[in-house]
Amino acid sequence: MKNIHNSFRLLTLIFLLPVTTAPVFIKAQDNNHDLYERQFFIEGDDTLFCRILSPLHFSPEKKYPLIVVLHGSGERGNDNDAQLKWGSDLFLDSANREKFPAIVVFPQCPADSSWSVRVRPKNPDSAGIRFPMDVAPTKPLRMVMNFIDTLAKGGTVDPKRIYIGGLSMGGFGTFEILWRKPHLFAAAFPICGGGNPAGAKIYGRNFPIWVFHGTDDDAVPVNNSRIMVEALKAAKAKVKYTEYPGVKHDSWKNAFAEPEFLPWLFGQKR
Repeated sequence: MKNIHNSFRLLTLIFLLPVTTAPVFIKAQDNNHDLYERQFFIEGDDTLFCRILSPLHFSPEKKYPLIVVLHGSGERGNDNDAQLKWGSDLFLDSANREKFPAIVVFPQCPADSSWSVRVRPKNPDSAGIRFPMDVAPTKPLRMVMNFIDTLAKGGTVDPKRIYIGGLSMGGFGTFEILWRKPHLFAAAFPICGGGNPAGAKIYGRNFPIWVFHGTDDDAVPVNNSRIMVEALKAAKAKVKYTEYPGVKHDSWKNAFAEPEFLPWLFGQKR
């Protein structure tokens, strides 16, 4: 049985709720990171920590877009707080909450795991990182997928407006979850990540994707995104690509500051 545990005031859920139970969101009261309620998604012995922002002026009669943001490797852990370091303020902005009401989820990956399966070469002279597609997802990514499914079935989420994105390690996770769930999302925004270009033909025509990267990224080479963009173009995908000259491994700052980012994202519907 899948369960959602409540620790603060946003979800009026209790222990041992079945997967079909809809999360109930209430209007938050102040404008800071505490508005992202601390939540837990539990499957058996496994727990996914997450923070959830409710829609402004929530109405149980409406269905809302769902946005899931996957953080980078530096924000891993179990404090259920570090994952809000990048991107969360964009969705907290009062004008954005008024104009784009949505359910926003920031899950947290444990320190000893990752959002994606990546195999590094043992021989430093051999080819670069591989992204196998014949293996199971990492436990955190599996739980994110199941949590999205749980929310989508609960009656609060608009199933035609589910969005996924992430930065760095989360950008890799975004490219992986797209081929694992090719018919779920309405749009995606991988930032300074990478993935297996073979996956592009599985999901490429299904929804638009906006890819971001800095040319001088010294942690995740910009070629990772360039390869994925070319694969998406070959798959006839609706892909946008923004490359920031001179920007290193923090292109998410530029991406989240794009004036058209939120209008583009919320303008997509499956």
